[in-house]
Amino acid sequence: MGKKRREQEEEGTLKDLLQDDLVKQLQSKKADLKKQEEKRREEEKQKRIEERKQREANKSFEELLNDSDLDWEKFKK
Repeated sequence: MGKKRREQEEEGTLKDLLQDDLVKQLQSKKADLKKQEEKRREEEKQKRIEERKQREANKSFEELLNDSDLDWEKFKK
């Protein structure tokens, strides 16, 4: 009976080790995925900023005047 019990303890220990290893792998994968998501969001943010700058640079003079908050009627007099 001692031999059988020892085998059960070893199997339990091996099972625990495998589970711990699996948990560590999953946590590592989760951290990697989180980093990838943050990188993707940052790249997307930079792309939107660049697109906005490009649109501003390509605006016509009329569009710039229309977007202005100044009341140009006051300056005509």
